[in-house]
Amino acid sequence: MKRYLKPSVFWLFIFIPVTVLLERIVTSESLVFFSASLSIIPIAKLIGESTENLAHYTGDTIGGLLNATFGNAPELIIAVMALHAGLHEMVLASLAGAILANLLMATGISFLVGGIKFHNQEYNPVTIKMYNSMMFLAVYSMLIPSSFHRFFITGENTVYRQNESNLNILLAVSLLLAYVFYLYFMIKTHPDLFKSIKKAPVVKEEEEHEPWSKKKAIGALIVASVTAAFMSEILVGAAEGTGKELGMSSAFIGIVFVAVIGGAAESISAITMAAKNKLDLTISIALGSSIQIALFIAPLLILLSFFVGPKPMFLNFNRAEIGALLMAVILTTVVSGDGKSNWFKGIQMITLYLLIALLFYFIPEQT
Repeated sequence: MKRYLKPSVFWLFIFIPVTVLLERIVTSESLVFFSASLSIIPIAKLIGESTENLAHYTGDTIGGLLNATFGNAPELIIAVMALHAGLHEMVLASLAGAILANLLMATGISFLVGGIKFHNQEYNPVTIKMYNSMMFLAVYSMLIPSSFHRFFITGENTVYRQNESNLNILLAVSLLLAYVFYLYFMIKTHPDLFKSIKKAPVVKEEEEHEPWSKKKAIGALIVASVTAAFMSEILVGAAEGTGKELGMSSAFIGIVFVAVIGGAAESISAITMAAKNKLDLTISIALGSSIQIALFIAPLLILLSFFVGPKPMFLNFNRAEIGALLMAVILTTVVSGDGKSNWFKGIQMITLYLLIALLFYFIPEQT
């Protein structure tokens, strides 16, 4: 059987005990941060391989959903820990950053890698339209509480603040219900809309391998996800100190570093699938993960914040974060809507991501 984790990735597992050791004996938080980042790379690879093997039994749609769910586990753990510490700005930045990383960076690199290798690739255009419409719903749902806070919350007006709390609670419940209906639509009533399109056979690379058994794939997925969550907790604990050491704002650390590393699992999986000419699975992972973050993780964190941490958290994204999310969704819709990809489309998406990263690098702490 072909080995799934190549030696060039496998050896990075050594950074798991190294990170734990560094956390105990060194004072440089940036060293701990980057060591934890390296340790997550092979874990993310293992999650991707496990999901790919499960997709043999479940199909691309469920496989992508499983990858998004387990791949987003680190983000959820990171956010809960940050909520407990009262770091609401970092939570919001990491949520926005995770969506941006999936929509622009992961999808863009996937298009670039797949386009270089296969020239042109195709995927189900009906599926991508459904994903894009859900992303528009998700982003505009974030715009509503942010706008309410910006225009109506001034001083200590208790009536407006109670209204803001009620708005966020009702919005969270509505988004969770929308996500449940979305899953029911995708899995139960209209799974045909999410099926992969038929492609011409691809020339096989390297030696053929048999898929893992269901038990092995599920077991590896669970172990890898738990390990990823543990390492992500260490990573976020060192994130704020790393920002101070390197002269970076907390917004930049949250929206770029924490988001990219926390979402490494699904990003690597999406790129790997594109390299294997499985664009439908790439789309399902990258965009499905973004939808899950916006419609499930974000509203869940709102409700959890009433029980975890010093005070409730609301979806009060700043103008730069909202603008970046809107630009990302619009470009993703325009670029991906025809059901075809090539390397230059990937360059366009990566370029926008880099421009947004530059914006947050130079933006002041207070926005």
